[in-house]
Amino acid sequence: MTDLTKLTIRQTIDGLKSKKFSSAEVTESYIKNIEQHRNLNAFITETFEVARAQARKSDEKIANNQAGELEGVPLGIKDLFCTKDIRTTCGSKMLENFIPSYESTVTQKLLDAGSVTLGKLNMDEFAMGSANTNSYFGAVINPYKKKNSDEDLVPGGSSGGSAAAVAANLCAGATGSDTGGSVRQPAAYTNIVGVKPTYGRCSRYGMISYASSLDQAAIFGKDVYDAALLQRIISGFDNKDSTSIELAVPQFEKLLNSDIKGKKIGIAKEYFVSGMPDEIVKLWNRGKEILQKRGAEIVEISLPHTEFAPAVYYILASAECSSNLARYDGVRYGFRAEGDNLNLEEMYEQTRAQGFGDEVKRRILTGTYVLSAGYFDAYYKKAQRVRNLIRQDFIEAFKQVDAILTPTAPSAAFSINESKTLGNSDPVKIYLNDVFTIPVNLAGLPAMSVPAGFDQDGLPLGLQIISKHFDEQTMFDVALALEEGSK
Repeated sequence: MTDLTKLTIRQTIDGLKSKKFSSAEVTESYIKNIEQHRNLNAFITETFEVARAQARKSDEKIANNQAGELEGVPLGIKDLFCTKDIRTTCGSKMLENFIPSYESTVTQKLLDAGSVTLGKLNMDEFAMGSANTNSYFGAVINPYKKKNSDEDLVPGGSSGGSAAAVAANLCAGATGSDTGGSVRQPAAYTNIVGVKPTYGRCSRYGMISYASSLDQAAIFGKDVYDAALLQRIISGFDNKDSTSIELAVPQFEKLLNSDIKGKKIGIAKEYFVSGMPDEIVKLWNRGKEILQKRGAEIVEISLPHTEFAPAVYYILASAECSSNLARYDGVRYGFRAEGDNLNLEEMYEQTRAQGFGDEVKRRILTGTYVLSAGYFDAYYKKAQRVRNLIRQDFIEAFKQVDAILTPTAPSAAFSINESKTLGNSDPVKIYLNDVFTIPVNLAGLPAMSVPAGFDQDGLPLGLQIISKHFDEQTMFDVALALEEGSK
């Protein structure tokens, strides 16, 4: 029998429907793979018995012609989606033993569609990071390595556990979250597809917040079709989330069309950043050639405020993080510092000092600083004004083009040791790994990363497609054209 873990979601669904194999068999194959690849540290919590029970139920539903759209398909869940009666840690000591009493809307939609939950996937603590080295539960390892090297590489962050799990065939697909590139960058580093939808396309109910105006539920798939299917299933209005938009969700995967003849694809001159490797530029040019051969027209555009995006992002995201994480005080839930005769203020201080990691504390302090009375106008309000200029840049650009093509990241995956060293000595260099992805979140646009080739060391590289607000279909169509043209 074919290795069931190498099948796409579409192939798995087809095989289950035609009774070539059962959900129980598929689930056991994935469990075996997870057990053999624990060195990747992709999972924080494994839920194998839950998965086995769900698989048995799925097989019964398939036998009775009651199958849902994802019936029997094993998935992994990033550990910031609350899952009822299953530990949800957000990669932090602060929530090490937190077990939610309710289900997030996104995971409920996946369960309603019949999916099987293999476990909760590792992530940077509270989704803060670009390398997945900030987790309280240890760094995630990229399944890819450089040629002739055994050095461990980062999978990207913050959704590195999800990306590594899909790339290593530890689950058929996975959820992630994208605040500044946390799905697209890991997807590029691990040779899979990562989708960040329009802000408001998915409910954030039950997602543990980092930066509320930027966070968006997102997904990983092995190919464009799988990504489109998963994205459609988790999308939709939710009256539990005031930021979700009441708008019909297209049948993304059924409407996929790689015929992009006549489409105008924008190339932003500002994305040619200094020091970008020649291989990234060549990859970008190859992507343009593929789309041109398929009838698309390449148009040079300008996004003049792009250079300010990282600074704006880290001001606004840190400010929102400072506010959102104030709830972790050791009183209501989560970690509480132990000590004799601590007064309330001392308990707060020690709980937060011991419960949060260095990167989270760094961003809380930055956010508190920019929100303080003396600096609010100089930093926070000015950042909000520049954010609006970045959004207007995209609105103007989309008057000329249907989609925008950029590299996903300015380099391939780097070593874990390099990440830890930089994280301690020069965190800004790590922050700049998201330079191509951050503007999209500030503007609330949909974007995705698709595999586009390998560098000279054999490491995967990705290309990013950005489309207009709520026009994910064009994004998926262009991605499919790239996927087919890259084969």
